[in-house]
Amino acid sequence: MKRLAPLTLALSLAYSAAQAGTFSSYDDASLQVGQQLMQSNGLLLRNGDDVWKRIREGYQLTEVDSELVRRHERMYSAKPEYLKRTLTRGQRYLFHIMNEVERRGMPTEIALLPLVESAFNPTAVSGAKAAGLWQFMPATGRHYGLEQTFWYDGRRDVLGATNAALDYLENLYAMFGDWNLALASYNWGEGNVSRALERNRAKGLPETFEAIRMPNETRNYVPKLLAVRNILAEPERFGLKLDKFDNRPYFVAVSTGKHMDIDVAAKLAGMSLDEFKALNPAFNRPIYAHKPGRQLLVPASKAELFEKNLAEYREPLLSWQVYTAQSGDNIDELAQRHGMSVERLRNVNGLASNSLAPGQPLLLAALSSQTASP
Repeated sequence: MKRLAPLTLALSLAYSAAQAGTFSSYDDASLQVGQQLMQSNGLLLRNGDDVWKRIREGYQLTEVDSELVRRHERMYSAKPEYLKRTLTRGQRYLFHIMNEVERRGMPTEIALLPLVESAFNPTAVSGAKAAGLWQFMPATGRHYGLEQTFWYDGRRDVLGATNAALDYLENLYAMFGDWNLALASYNWGEGNVSRALERNRAKGLPETFEAIRMPNETRNYVPKLLAVRNILAEPERFGLKLDKFDNRPYFVAVSTGKHMDIDVAAKLAGMSLDEFKALNPAFNRPIYAHKPGRQLLVPASKAELFEKNLAEYREPLLSWQVYTAQSGDNIDELAQRHGMSVERLRNVNGLASNSLAPGQPLLLAALSSQTASP
């Protein structure tokens, strides 16, 4: 794909100082990120033309709790269509994840962990508020550099969360020297696993995954992953028919230097809004808020179309404006002034009630006189 040329920002927004830090101007860092991704995706780290084959060739995990593994094999194989749908959804992300896993020399079973964590749903949120493909808790996500703001949740960022999860797992492996214990720690927390090992040590018991006491969820966590691993090793034996998974990137990263509506970006890429969001699920609001190092993901087959359409687009790219709530502001009056229903205003801003706090950022439909043309 051709490199996107730097483009002048389409419009200027009068933000407060805090908001100005959120909506930054164009920076070469964004293009560098996109180029690095394309270079990584262009490097086929294993021979062959089928990602399923690549995954099988890189298995490294030893089996634990065989009885539980068999139970989960039966559970998954009892619903082959569900499993196939989940794996098909994961094909958007698996080529990239596999490249990163192989580049680090990790067991390729790790690439399948999002199936256990989120069923490859990048917008999944657990009852405990873990989010994204890799189900990061808020504090752990921040610790690994995943931005979480009014505008953006890096735990749902396909590239950022994958890098953070693999960093975390590498750190856990360095701590415990055992992938099964590292995976248990990813689910239960390294402090809990360390204390469980210490209790066994004090009692003279084995310091292994199978020997330590842990919650049922964690006890089943690794066997679930091993069950998926085993099914993919011999899919026909488990009644699963997998189509060939072409060994090439599904998406590439592009950077525009512009803020824009998410639905406009989808239109420029010739994609449905749902498919666009599946690749770019980190945005909390209906806008792509540009900043240095941030990029959009589009299917590799759509990248040239996106570039061409963006260069030729003559309508406003952004139909929203940022407003800082003032003392005495009324949500009904703001909605009416900006041609929005109260329900729409609340939904866009994630408001649980009609109450507004002074200093609170709000996204409002731009008034026609405030919408600049490119």
